[in-house]
Amino acid sequence: MNSPSLVHSSQAIRILVIVAGTNEPSNADYLADCFIEGLKQANATTEKVRLRDLTIEHFSLSNYDPTHSETDDVPKLRTMLNQANGIVFASPIWNFSVPAHLKNFIDRMGSFALDQESHSLGMLQGKPFFLLYTGGTPLAAWRPLQKKTVSHLPTSIRYFGGAIIGMHYEGRCTPGKGKFGLVVDKRPNTIALMRERGAAFARATDLFARTGKLPWKEAWALRIWRIAQGIKRKLGI
Repeated sequence: MNSPSLVHSSQAIRILVIVAGTNEPSNADYLADCFIEGLKQANATTEKVRLRDLTIEHFSLSNYDPTHSETDDVPKLRTMLNQANGIVFASPIWNFSVPAHLKNFIDRMGSFALDQESHSLGMLQGKPFFLLYTGGTPLAAWRPLQKKTVSHLPTSIRYFGGAIIGMHYEGRCTPGKGKFGLVVDKRPNTIALMRERGAAFARATDLFARTGKLPWKEAWALRIWRIAQGIKRKLGI
């Protein structure tokens, strides 16, 4: 595994938090803020952006052209993502997927998170990611149904060479049937859990920045993924 540039222990790690929720107030945004509290408790430097506040043009093949002039906010996001030691995506699940602007940004990431020659080799070198999801269905529906419907997000991140070292789904994020609004602010256990997981993610990201080591499960998942991609390239698939 290629190791990133090492960060001295006295240097705070940088975590970029990207929120895909557009509602105000937003359950995904609220959870992200609680997660950020945990990141800061572990002395991480954080930056949060909401995709709804940015201009991201729809993906086209011209985005793969290095001479193409990008006039939207993707160059700014690219710089922020490249400078960050770890990335958090916080997103609602709408109609069994993430919001369209997040999927569009993932498509746009291919222009800088994949190699220029083949557009099939991930360039993120194991950078840690954490995924926060909110949805209306109960937790019991997460594994058999909703986790599969949003599987393209972690799959894409691994394709880009990133590592998923944490994931959380918060269910029943509606105040009632057919009603929408903020509910997670009234869940002290969830708030405490987000702070704990934020601090844990900061520590794991710091370890990776200093040593290149990932949690063993994701290290093996990433290694298997790279082996599979290598076999596909050799076979010309």
